[in-house]
Amino acid sequence: MSEPLRHGASPAGKPASVSPPAEPPLRVDNLRFAWGNGRLALETCSLVIPSSGLWMLVGSNGSGKSTLLRLIAGLLEPNEGRIEHSGRVALVFQNPDHQLLLPSCGSDLQLGLPPGLGRAERTARMEEALAQVGLEGLAQRPIHTLSGGQKQRLAIAGALASQASVLLLDEPTALLDPDSQAEVLSLIRRLCNGSSGEAPITALWITHRLEELDHCDGAALMQNGRVGGWQGAEALKASHSLLPGGRPER
Repeated sequence: MSEPLRHGASPAGKPASVSPPAEPPLRVDNLRFAWGNGRLALETCSLVIPSSGLWMLVGSNGSGKSTLLRLIAGLLEPNEGRIEHSGRVALVFQNPDHQLLLPSCGSDLQLGLPPGLGRAERTARMEEALAQVGLEGLAQRPIHTLSGGQKQRLAIAGALASQASVLLLDEPTALLDPDSQAEVLSLIRRLCNGSSGEAPITALWITHRLEELDHCDGAALMQNGRVGGWQGAEALKASHSLLPGGRPER
């Protein structure tokens, strides 16, 4: 645990003002979740993301990673515990075909926009989201003609269009070719950095790919329904051997 902030002194001898610490973008306290058959998925699971950035969870299949993301996103209800986040949360699935519902890029993005917006603002938000993920000018493009990497970027654009500031990414590169994997990872890293004048976002990314850890701000191992402490990429890679991934978790 870090030491408390201490007030310094100004040249005139007066206490220097210190801003209160910002609220963590995401906090999970003592979650417990069991499936209907009684099988326990999470037990006293806690997690705090201290700031915006790219944070990664690793662990073997069945350790509870995907279940945790679905609880944070509100798709499941915990039996016990508390979830707090400072902004809107959006979940990006491993397979983008599971969340792209309408025939064209633009119509699918329109589906996730906040209600009550005028036509001009809806169009502007849609075009901005497409530009943020490198899909400018593709509003009328049929989704079935996109590559796997483009579909995943469109799913991310949908999260951005909904004004989410916390993205939950469940193995988003597992079904992609190496070039598309790099494109999606580079995109999320850029969004977390807040480039192009945008506010930085917070991303919680599940991965089985050890090489992806090199791009994160912190990584944690999940085992038996609990999340360990944040570590640097090299420390985590040195201390744990991860199983191959790519299969959906139950």
